[in-house]
Order: sequence, then structure tokens, then C-alpha cells
Amino acid sequence: MSLLKSEKKILIRAAFPNAQTNKFAQNQINMSINWNGVFPALTTKFTAQDSLDLPAFGANLKAQLEAGINGAIIGGSLGEASTLTLEEKEAIVKFAVEKAGHKIPILLNIAEGSTKEAIRQAALAEKWGAAGLMLLPPMRYKSDHRETVAFFKAVASSTELPIMIYNNPVDYKIEVTMHMFDELIEIPNIESVKESTRDVSNVTRLINQFGDRIKILCGVDTIAIEELLMGAVGWVGGLVCAFPAETVAIYRLVKAGRIEEALDIHRWFLPLLELDLHSKLVQYIKLAETEAGLGTEYVRAPRLTLIGHERERVLAIIREGLANRPTLPALDFTIA
Repeated sequence: MSLLKSEKKILIRAAFPNAQTNKFAQNQINMSINWNGVFPALTTKFTAQDSLDLPAFGANLKAQLEAGINGAIIGGSLGEASTLTLEEKEAIVKFAVEKAGHKIPILLNIAEGSTKEAIRQAALAEKWGAAGLMLLPPMRYKSDHRETVAFFKAVASSTELPIMIYNNPVDYKIEVTMHMFDELIEIPNIESVKESTRDVSNVTRLINQFGDRIKILCGVDTIAIEELLMGAVGWVGGLVCAFPAETVAIYRLVKAGRIEEALDIHRWFLPLLELDLHSKLVQYIKLAETEAGLGTEYVRAPRLTLIGHERERVLAIIREGLANRPTLPALDFTIA
């Protein structure tokens, strides 16, 4: 059920009968993202004075590129999106596009309570040079099936950018169900899903229902190997921010069929990956970045940096991991 370019043309022209004169439809024929690989949900770096720290952000992005990531997401939950101004989102997206947009796709996350605002930010993302969007259901209101589908369709239909739906009912209380995807695949630029239901079998459900029409990326660090083995094509990671080489190695080894080697790294990595499951994942992962030399601890209020016993407990996990960091195998092979 994969969409070849010729098949995509047919689908687009069915959705847009005047495709010959429809700029959106024509551009959609050529616009797409290769969703295979590792896509870090990058943290936003701040200074001690609470302004953007673009040099620190750039240093981390450089390390990600050197490790071999395949795309990057700006302004996700891990990027403290709810605390960023539009001007800050613009600055980060433009900076990332300038530094890395010629190598990998840069995606902007949209998490808004208003359909109108989500559409506005999608237009801005395209203007700023983003290659795609990650899109959450409406925030702060538990929309029903009809409302959720209408929200996604309205935003997707307003932009030329490829879209990854973020399905995380655990944290955001709205599940994007199979029945919703039945309707959403009518929109050509809804291409992928960040699968964060924490139900590994959902990968099989999606593949059984839609083939590879919807590309699946695992969004939960602790079960990435399981979902990759079940057919997910990518991994939207959190701890990759601090450990890019190890994350890319696991992905590439799994996809090359070298499972035992991937498991060896994963078993070392798991205590660190579990930091991604906590409500303070931003503080935990930023502390890991700091210890790994790839960031700072500064977060934006209402978040506060870790102190006391909690900080010592998390530091012990991180330092144990760093002290026993595995030697990675050579990755000079081609993934089929």
C-alpha cells in the first residue's frame, strides 16, 4: 500500500480535481520526507538569563549530524514548546535549517488548542524553511472523533508540508484510532505517525490496516527495538539528545538484522532510556546532555532544575551509563 509518485498523483488529483492549477496539489506530488531513521526531538537550549542559547543548540545539532541522524524535530514536548514564543520558534527553526536543512529534514512541532492558530503556525513553519510538521491533537480540550479528525484535516489541508501525526494518548489523553486514520489517509500529506501509545501491537494494527501508507516511527525510547522489529521505520528519540551515536547504532543494527549487537547496546542503555518516561523528562534529559558534554541544565519556568536527592538519583543513573559506555561496532554497511 506504499504510495509511488504515480499513485500519489492519482490520490492528489482525486482530492483536488483542479490539480493542474492548484499550487498545493502540484507541490505535493514532489514533496515528501524519507521517514526512515532516527529523528531526535531536540531540547531547546537556554542561557542562565533565560534567553535562547543558539550556540549550545548548534553544538548539540552538530553532534547529532555527526552520529548520523536522519531528521530533527524542533519545539516538541522535550523542546519545551509550551514556553516558547513564536519569535523563539522562528529563530530556532531558521537556525536549524541554516545549519542542517541541506542534510536532513527539520520539522516543527505544532501543539495548539485552536485550529486557527495551528493553521497559522503551519504557514509560518513553511515560511521559516521547515521541511515538515509534527502535529498533535488539540491541546487543553479532549476532542471527540469527529473534532479530532476535523482538526487534523484542516491543518494538513492548509499546508504543503508533509505531516507526522503524534499519537500519545498516555500524556495528551486523545488517541488517534484506526478509524480516525481511515479518514486521515484521504489527505495526501499526512504521511506518518509518531507511535507513542506504548502498545507495541499498535504497530501491527497500523500495518495490517494501512500497509506502509502511514510510516510508523516509535515515539517511546524504552520500546524502540520492539517496535522497529515489528515494522516501524523510524525512531523519534529523547535520550538521543545526550547519546546520539548509541541511538543511531541501535537503529541501524536492528534494520541490518544484527539483533544481538543491538540488544547488547540496548541493555546498557535501558536505565537511561527510562528517564524519558518521567514527567520531568526535560530536566532528566538535559542533565544527561550536560553530563555527556552536549548541553546545559537550564530549563524555563515553571520547570526548575533538579536539586537534592532527585538530582543525585538521576545523576547516578547517568554517570553509571557514561562509565560503562559500550564500544560501538562499525556501521559502515548499507541498510536494505
